[in-house]
Amino acid sequence: MWKNVEAAPADAILGLTEAFKNDPRFAKVNLGVGVYKDEEGHTPILTSVKKAEKILLETENTKSYMPIAGEAAYGTEVQKMIFGSVCERSATIHTPGGTGALRVAAELLRNFSSKTIWVSNPTWANHNNIFEAAGLTVKSYPYYDAKTKDLDAAGFFDALENIPAGDCVLLHACCHNPSGVDISADQWKQVASIAQKKGWSALVDFAYQGFGESIEADRVGVEAFLASETDFMVASSFSKNFGLYRERTGALTAVAAAPADAETAISHLKATARVLYSNPPAHGGQIITTILQSEELSNLWKTELDAMRERIAQARAALAEGLTERGVPMDCSFMTRQKGMFSFSGLTKDQVNFLKDEKAIYIVGSGRINVAGLTPGNMAGVCDAVAEAMNQPA
Repeated sequence: MWKNVEAAPADAILGLTEAFKNDPRFAKVNLGVGVYKDEEGHTPILTSVKKAEKILLETENTKSYMPIAGEAAYGTEVQKMIFGSVCERSATIHTPGGTGALRVAAELLRNFSSKTIWVSNPTWANHNNIFEAAGLTVKSYPYYDAKTKDLDAAGFFDALENIPAGDCVLLHACCHNPSGVDISADQWKQVASIAQKKGWSALVDFAYQGFGESIEADRVGVEAFLASETDFMVASSFSKNFGLYRERTGALTAVAAAPADAETAISHLKATARVLYSNPPAHGGQIITTILQSEELSNLWKTELDAMRERIAQARAALAEGLTERGVPMDCSFMTRQKGMFSFSGLTKDQVNFLKDEKAIYIVGSGRINVAGLTPGNMAGVCDAVAEAMNQPA
């Protein structure tokens, strides 16, 4: 079967992690894959999660299959998180991570829309793969201006005005991956208004709720679409804000024009999930439900989430300051304006390769840095190395 088949290329992000693990050098730094790390460089299990798991260990009484859509209580808590309250015209299913949610959404778009989805330029490296694997045509719209290191507002809104009715637009709810550049609350209202006027739908990728400004502030885009009374979907991931990376816990929520339409939506959400993975893994969803249904655990989780967000912001500030002190040929203030785990550093591919080959510092080829991977222990070394890379003769 495989004799005359070429090997598949390594994943742009996870493949980088494999190379990092195989690097024998001691003083190596992985700033590629998007996982949160504490000041010691460890990806911790949240205390709120540990406490929820202890409760589950003592009370769980079956390992039988989950319902196709997951437990109803999980869907209720997800809707409260992403909307602020339960939405009667929406339907939510528990999916294997945010990636699973995106794939289910892609299948629904292929079956019930124009089969074309628009993604931002740039976007998460795996978006195109997911949508193309589902048979969608993927097109891009302008988003990031490399010169200003900010939103290309003119190009962005002009493109949205010209997207055909029936197509779908993928939008990052907050903490845009990979740029870290978000749109404002007023701009979100403008986006929702254009969608309503032009007749295209939206798929909102909500992978970092709470990592931008707060749980409440980060849902401004979802709230704008909810107020517009248009159909849209939300793909949620709880890898980052609950630290449940390996539990693969996500959700897909379809918002319809009316409650009756939501009943139709849930039937197709479940039918699609049944074909793709049959039913979701239980553990991560049960952790989240346990936390969010407990006032004590919920408050503890929010405190831990706030601490993660603040540590990332401090790392951003330290990186910008460290590079500025080293005289890099770039105004680094843009780094502190970006939100979430990632920063489009402005590093070229040659500079990224120099950092990997000569300094054992691993960064995605686009120059995207996982700021959450910077710690007090590696910050000075990274700043020294990046400054050396940027000051190399062309």
